[in-house]
Amino acid sequence: MSRKKYHRGRKKRKKKGSILFNIVLVIAIAVFCVSAFQLFKIGKGYYDGRSEYDKIRDLAVETGKGEDEQEGFKVNFDELLAINPDTIGWIRFSPEPSQISYPIVQGDDNSTYLKKTFSANENTLGAIFLNVDNQADFSDRNSIIYGHRMKDGSMFRHLQDYEEKSFWEANPYFYIYTPDGREITYHIYSVGVVEDTSDTYLTVFHTDEEYQTFLTMTKEVAAYDTGVEVTTEDTIVTLSTCTSASDNHRFVVRGVKEEEKSVE
Repeated sequence: MSRKKYHRGRKKRKKKGSILFNIVLVIAIAVFCVSAFQLFKIGKGYYDGRSEYDKIRDLAVETGKGEDEQEGFKVNFDELLAINPDTIGWIRFSPEPSQISYPIVQGDDNSTYLKKTFSANENTLGAIFLNVDNQADFSDRNSIIYGHRMKDGSMFRHLQDYEEKSFWEANPYFYIYTPDGREITYHIYSVGVVEDTSDTYLTVFHTDEEYQTFLTMTKEVAAYDTGVEVTTEDTIVTLSTCTSASDNHRFVVRGVKEEEKSVE
């Protein structure tokens, strides 16, 4: 092979290699840009959702000071109902997980608020909502409240803090406030992971025996024994969220109604 032919062949190979490199570079840049845009959308969705709920708290919630925080907590349901007539309550934990302090809604089905916030904005945070088959006044034997487990720590993400018994020991109560001026105290008696088809989600019990069987099950499947007694004379609220382990499992926190008083 002559020297000229050798150099021409070498130049062609370099040119092809350069073109291939540029194509790969363009593809890599395009993938990076798409990924960065998706991450931006996710981050913005979290930010927008948190900001919305922060504004709702500022608008509708009045808190006490220091030791009187629990006694001084009040919700302006007139403001909430003006924004969303599906409002049926407010849920909060005190002292922790204090991040969980949200309005509760009830839609026409259990899909409406999966990706729609309290103010009806499309957002992955969704809203905290009561099971469509439950009575809005929390009078059912088992009222079920759903919320997403968001990676930024919002909504029902911190329910899973109750995986540790020591956390429950320090924070054994949650509270629900209703538009008719009631504060209902729930004593957490059972927490754990269940399948999404579990009897945990039963809401109708035709006899006391059926209800007792249900209550026994909720204690048997608990992650640990709380020692809190529950009888067929009691009503409970089940808080349900997703888990990181499986799409077919849920983490639930069950509370038995311990006290009800007027906060008007």
